[in-house]
Amino acid sequence: MRNISLFALILTVILYGCRKDERITVDPNNRLDFSADSILFDTVFTSLGSVTKRVKILNRNNSALNISEIMLAGGNSSSFSININGENANSTKEVVVNAGDSINVFVKVTINPNEKNLPFVVQDSILFTTNGNRQRVHLMAYGQNAIFIKESSISSNTLWSSKLPYVITGQLTIKDKSTLTISPGAKLYFHNNASLNVEGVLVANGTVDHPLLFCSDRLESVYAEEPGQWKGIFIKRTGSGLIRYATIKNASVGITSDSLSLSVKPKLILSNTIIKNMQVAGYIGYHSELIAFNNLFYNCGNYLVYAIGGGIFNLKQNTFAGYNFDFPRKTAALSFSDYLSTKAYNTLNLNLTNNIIFGQLSNELDIQKKTNAVIQSSILNNLIKTTSVNYSNNGNLINVDPLFISSITENFELTNTSPALANGYNLSTDPYFTDYLNADIKNTLRIFPSTLGCFEKN
Repeated sequence: MRNISLFALILTVILYGCRKDERITVDPNNRLDFSADSILFDTVFTSLGSVTKRVKILNRNNSALNISEIMLAGGNSSSFSININGENANSTKEVVVNAGDSINVFVKVTINPNEKNLPFVVQDSILFTTNGNRQRVHLMAYGQNAIFIKESSISSNTLWSSKLPYVITGQLTIKDKSTLTISPGAKLYFHNNASLNVEGVLVANGTVDHPLLFCSDRLESVYAEEPGQWKGIFIKRTGSGLIRYATIKNASVGITSDSLSLSVKPKLILSNTIIKNMQVAGYIGYHSELIAFNNLFYNCGNYLVYAIGGGIFNLKQNTFAGYNFDFPRKTAALSFSDYLSTKAYNTLNLNLTNNIIFGQLSNELDIQKKTNAVIQSSILNNLIKTTSVNYSNNGNLINVDPLFISSITENFELTNTSPALANGYNLSTDPYFTDYLNADIKNTLRIFPSTLGCFEKN
């Protein structure tokens, strides 16, 4: 009786293990399905690895399939590497996939340097052999050579060209009494937590046809507009800079400046530049100085401009668009204060002329006087979204929609019926007119009364 019971138990286990969906079919008509038949990696810098992408291998048949071999066609010499269900291997054999089940294959790419300056293509494929069938998933990546700067200092006058992009890891410091000049069209890519520290002079002078780029080194589409990927640009006590015709994006803070200029030269001139997708702020100034013309700021976590402890701020013909696509912002887009601490407060000298200061909140301009320091302000011919009645004169337009073409698609140019058209104060006698204010962010000549903001619409 005991032997009969044992036999019945064994028979049950065998029968259960041989369910129809567990039987391995050898029918060549039963094939694998894939969640994607090709995997494309956006531009990957040589020597830096990519993100990991996944392809799911599915068995939609009524019986189990035995994949006799999974292999990377290029083998160990391939720029790609794969992980098969948690195992790092470029090939494996005898993988059973039950009916209705799936396995995962993860793919990365690391591209070796070569002599090409322009982007180039590397390709491979993952091969699957099942019941005599050979199926494949195609792999493709765009590679780009670069100049790699790792935890470095610039201690002499240096020129960076636009021939190859620069990839910066760690801190890059321009030392006092040294100048880094960045040629038009150059691209600077910053690795995670990297920063540019300016103790000397930064001359980043792009052109309308060859703008500069400061952003993170992750070029895959998933990271294209992701804030907080690098730390930002820091202009130190002895430092100064000129940034013109550039895009600065995807950092924690775009630009941080911690002091006034130590010479007659301005601390920072920022012109014809787009600052966007910052985790905290576009610009932070601690008792500092900013001269800003024809710039576009938007999508920054807490502030577009945050200036405390007083300072000198000359802001003309800028578009400050307080639209946040990634952050639940609660603070005014532009915030100025004379106060830094109980022992640090200073005169605030503020000039706002011909700007658009508008956004999602009811109040997008906040000027705070917290001490007995002097606030000297000139606020002329701006379009301002505000809860204050203090700005309703001097040619300012209050709480009037500027009619951007589409803030949702990040097009902050103006429609033909915008109230910001032909409302600008005449800046033709401004000392910065010839060099900066006679044309807009696209180098379109200004006709006064100009259009408010950074885009002229004649």
